[in-house]
Amino acid sequence: MPILNWIGKDKVVTHHQDVPFRVLEKKYTYGDTPDSGNMIIHGDNLEVLKALLPEYEERVECIYIDPPYNTGNEGWVYNDNVNDPHIKKWLGKVVGAESEDLSRHDKWLCMMYPRLVLLQKLLSESGVIFISINDIECENLKIICDEIFGRTNFVGMLTWESTTQPTNAGSARFNLQKKVEQILMYRKSALRSTYILEEIESECKYPHKGKYGACRFEIIEKSDAGGYNRETMKFPILGQVPREGKRWQIGEDTARELERNGKVEIVDGIVKKAIYPEDELDKRKFKPFWSHFDAETYGSAQNGKELLNTIMGHAAGVDTVKPPQLIMELISHLPKDAIVLDCFACSGTTAHAVLMQNKKDGGTRKFIMIEIMDYCEKLTAERIKRVIDGYTYQGKEEEELFSEKITLNQLKKGEVLLNKANDVIEKNKDKYDKIGKPKIADNCLKVIGTKIYEGKTDGTGGSFDFYELGETIFNPETNLLNEEVGTEKIRRYIWFSETNMAYVAPSKDAHPYLLGSARGTNYYFYYKKDEETCLDWAFLRTFTQRDKAEMYVIYADRCVLTQEEMTKMNIRFKQIPRDIKRV
Repeated sequence: MPILNWIGKDKVVTHHQDVPFRVLEKKYTYGDTPDSGNMIIHGDNLEVLKALLPEYEERVECIYIDPPYNTGNEGWVYNDNVNDPHIKKWLGKVVGAESEDLSRHDKWLCMMYPRLVLLQKLLSESGVIFISINDIECENLKIICDEIFGRTNFVGMLTWESTTQPTNAGSARFNLQKKVEQILMYRKSALRSTYILEEIESECKYPHKGKYGACRFEIIEKSDAGGYNRETMKFPILGQVPREGKRWQIGEDTARELERNGKVEIVDGIVKKAIYPEDELDKRKFKPFWSHFDAETYGSAQNGKELLNTIMGHAAGVDTVKPPQLIMELISHLPKDAIVLDCFACSGTTAHAVLMQNKKDGGTRKFIMIEIMDYCEKLTAERIKRVIDGYTYQGKEEEELFSEKITLNQLKKGEVLLNKANDVIEKNKDKYDKIGKPKIADNCLKVIGTKIYEGKTDGTGGSFDFYELGETIFNPETNLLNEEVGTEKIRRYIWFSETNMAYVAPSKDAHPYLLGSARGTNYYFYYKKDEETCLDWAFLRTFTQRDKAEMYVIYADRCVLTQEEMTKMNIRFKQIPRDIKRV
């Protein structure tokens, strides 16, 4: 398998391990359902993805990302050539002095690699990831995704018609017009992937009755003319041979199996195969998952931009916006309760698509949106608020009030023609919100009147929680636990570091220091913010009689038991904070 190397790669392939683990701080809930599972998170997506691991590792069914394309365009709010100050600072810290010599491609790959590694960890065993890109970095992205996700897990290259209009951006020599962008599709596992396709309902109503209930009958004869005349296919079934000029469609072994199972009958004097609903389970038809998405059906980048501006009620300042219909189509094949993650959320199109698809098919999909830029709340979250509640919009209807073809004779009396047009404007000025000045179009002098109207969309309903990145679990200066993050978040972290499982708080009647049980082991975090804790016989007696397990892992500040005593009782002591694993 080809491996891609670039300046700085050796510094980033394992960098995800060095990313400090931070907690997420909920700032507010929008809607009437706190902790709905829908999240919008403001912060560096590398650190946010790391912070999501304790609860979401291998739980995300679908990831859609639309990362910077590395076009060199810096004309809008998201710098698209990795010269954004956040990225430049990060590259200098992680890659070092040589980051100053990196090409645009080196920088982009350094930025993408550790993020893709963490996304792979969050993806469920049956999950898929879609990555929008164009041909500037498509080849490089494909190679590093093969490395991270596995080449055998590449499902295919999808294409989306992002524009329908010619541009001036074509090749100077060939004026090559690029109408499509690529979407790379990978699954997490070739063995475990159960990528769901929407089943098309059968139109067959099973109108007949066979030996075992409702069925349909299928003739199992075919013409024996020409090369189809095979005497070996004219054996008896239910004591009857094929009619004149016919032969069976099935072999004798299959026929005897059908006879034994009562799946052939003589209907109207003809031997037919009885097909019951359960017989067709392996012949279900599914909605095709096409590899190309046309703009007419799924929208263009211009459609996405116009919709965003309509929702916000002003020009949002984002020029390249995916239309929600595109992402709706991608997620429509997923389980209706899937978690959908987008760590380059920008204006929030993915969350918009999740809400719309849920409304369309009654799903309960959840979204997790991550955005580093300061517009996360004023644009990303604000858009989703308006989608949830419904948003007002302005439209316009234009009507041709005057149109006369311009001929040579009329040109001689042009002033008369112009006066006629102005008279029409004067007569209609109170009937329209705007009437344009007379203009020449299609060889005619025309006057156009415009009526402005307002409408409101129906809201999708729903809720979300807005988060900011919080403190690190470990104090970077002392390397001790950062007690400011709170005990509960430390407990979540330690549980994940031990089990790689999402944390579920124990029941109220559980031992107060029990984290949980996994694979025959009970885990305890004996921690008090302002006191030193000690693993001794007194502490053991608080749970050994009630919480039976094959093994006990106990965190405390110190321990007075001997190794022999702990071995006898299947206890493993871990000292706070020395033995807490860095995720």
